Amino acid sequence: MSHAPDSNQLPTLPSHGSLRLLFVCMGNICRSPAAECMMRHLAIKAGQGESILCDSAGTIGYHSGAAPDPRMRAAGRQRGLAIEGSARQISRDDFDRFDLILVMDKENLRNVTKLAQDHQTPVRLLCDFTTHHDDIEVPDPYYGGDAGFEHVLDLVTDACAGLLAELTGTSNRTE
Repeated sequence: MSHAPDSNQLPTLPSHGSLRLLFVCMGNICRSPAAECMMRHLAIKAGQGESILCDSAGTIGYHSGAAPDPRMRAAGRQRGLAIEGSARQISRDDFDRFDLILVMDKENLRNVTKLAQDHQTPVRLLCDFTTHHDDIEVPDPYYGGDAGFEHVLDLVTDACAGLLAELTGTSNRTE
């Protein structure tokens, strides 16, 4: 269910302007574009579409320029979610452009934290915000079957809803 937050404080949703979120996985073709599109969908549904801006990136550049994995797009379509985008690799500039970076697993957390060096942008595991699942990481579904993509979408939906609730002050979670 909910996991204890790390030492990175969440930024606050500004009264003017927008909060910029970056979702990060390894290749930026499965998990992070799904999280980006889900968070955008939930923010729009909650009337926060202009206040919460989302993007995604990968810690490796192998898939740069590629569309999200067709299996992830198909799983999203089954839920009425269009998973779109173009893969890119995270850069040091992203720490200046985004207010919060959300990673899918501990390996990507280490890689992003190492890249951050002296930047103060909070970096958190996305599963820190789940309220209905006990997973601490969003697993990579790339080498598995359809069930893996469904599980990723379950986790991403739960975590993005929990994150949105915390950012908008509607959370009833207790730590």
